[in-house]
Amino acid sequence: MSIPTIIPTVDLSPFFITGDDEFGRKKAKESIAKACTDYGFFKIVNHGVPLDLMKQAMDLSKTFFGYTDEVKRGCSSKPGAPLPAGYNKQPDHSPDKNEYLLMFPPESPFNILPTNPPHYRKTLEEVFKYFMKTCQILEGIINECLGLPPNFLKEYNEDRSWDFMVTLRYPPATDAENNGIIGHEDGNLITLVLQEDVGGLEVNKDGEWVPVIPAEGTLVVNLGDVIQVLSNKNFKSATHRVVRPRGRSRHSCVFFYSLQGEKWVEPLPNFTQEMGEKAKYRGFYYKDYQALRMKNKTHPPSTPEKIITIQNFDI
Repeated sequence: MSIPTIIPTVDLSPFFITGDDEFGRKKAKESIAKACTDYGFFKIVNHGVPLDLMKQAMDLSKTFFGYTDEVKRGCSSKPGAPLPAGYNKQPDHSPDKNEYLLMFPPESPFNILPTNPPHYRKTLEEVFKYFMKTCQILEGIINECLGLPPNFLKEYNEDRSWDFMVTLRYPPATDAENNGIIGHEDGNLITLVLQEDVGGLEVNKDGEWVPVIPAEGTLVVNLGDVIQVLSNKNFKSATHRVVRPRGRSRHSCVFFYSLQGEKWVEPLPNFTQEMGEKAKYRGFYYKDYQALRMKNKTHPPSTPEKIITIQNFDI
């Protein structure tokens, strides 16, 4: 099976125009529903994010990560945030190999963003707002694909304070290893990925790792654990990883459309009681699940089998 068939590219333009393109919307929703049912991964074009803004964000990120460690540490994270905002580097004992800059919504008091290169902070804040709007459109589409009442997910997930965005640099692979991020699923609802032409992102489909080939102007979308739990596994949280290339660094920008920490997450009655199915997961507070996932990073377990995933909440 060819890669384009496995990883569909969906045109979102029908959701941005003022006219009524019912055929275009129907086609997009069918493609998204199939991808989310199979493995939770697809690509989008005509997504509303200006292409020159995406390029500027990537270019400025490369400049920032090219600074010395001393300069980058000037915006290191401080305690108190739900996640370590600002600049961080994976610890030496981590199987993941990257450095990153994490930000919450532009108005968040937790943000620690660099003043250099010039316009970097403003660019990141603009990209953040566009990515959030695109995710809101995707959330509405997913809501329809799941057959939920109109605006259900929007009303369930109306607080945007826990959304966050990460720009990353992965150093070139070595002779010993090429891990960028080991195979995992995201813990949120929807993730957007902007990757440069280097590639390295791979999705697991039927037990095989399939490369997600970069294409100019394209964003990668994957579902996270929250959607999988709410839908009682009717829609899948995508398993993916990053493999570092040889000879050059890899840069990306990833947006995580999330939940406010106090939200309770459990399979919805629409997919249990109304379908005569048993719930496949125990419920949990989103903040507690995020804390467990963060512990995977700060205190990596001795074996992969001990990594906490959504499977720990299986019934």
